[in-house]
Amino acid sequence: MGDKIWLPCLVLLLATLYPVLLPGVAGFTPSLDSDFTFTLPAGQKECFYQPMPLKASLEIEYQVLDGAGLDIDFHLASPEGRTLVFEQRKSDGVHTVETEDGDYMFCFDNTFSTISEKVIFFELILDNMGEQEQEQEDWKKYITGTDMLDMKLEDILESINSIKARLSKSGHIQTLLRAFEARDRNIQESNFDRVNFWSMVNLVVMVVVSAIQVYMLKSLFEDKRKSRT
Repeated sequence: MGDKIWLPCLVLLLATLYPVLLPGVAGFTPSLDSDFTFTLPAGQKECFYQPMPLKASLEIEYQVLDGAGLDIDFHLASPEGRTLVFEQRKSDGVHTVETEDGDYMFCFDNTFSTISEKVIFFELILDNMGEQEQEQEDWKKYITGTDMLDMKLEDILESINSIKARLSKSGHIQTLLRAFEARDRNIQESNFDRVNFWSMVNLVVMVVVSAIQVYMLKSLFEDKRKSRT
């Protein structure tokens, strides 16, 4: 009899706390991580800007997905204009910097190429942006009067933050896997076209050589002596 009473009480308790928990859950800000794929024409340079607060973490990862050579020049500069990273003719790279307050500039340079355009993928991973502390402050006003729960709201917050971090990491890995897959597919398609082209060239050469050999053999057995009347 006692076991049948606990379930309705638990449902009633959760229904009572739902309006309390919902504003806190809705207050979570979306992930600031972002990724972008674009085409950089031959002979051009493209720059992007990312505003960052003090003592945050900025991680930039890029890959050249398609284009002759699969290479690009990369430049990362601080808000003061100081060069932090400069790479030439690289197909991919990962860089992490501890930031200052201001706009960080990163550029992809394809001016060394006069013919081939490049398809470039890059991803920004932003950490310690200050949203975590604000979320915890938003939760504190909902923690009063909940000592009856075995799991306090601090534990719920910790669990949700852990799930959020793991989902963000999973999304990051899946995005990188899609980028690797796109680059490998482009390489395979390029190799496939190249193999087909040279196979046709070899076939044409073999046909021409065979025709020449038949003609030469036929000419050896022809009687070139003129008949006398």
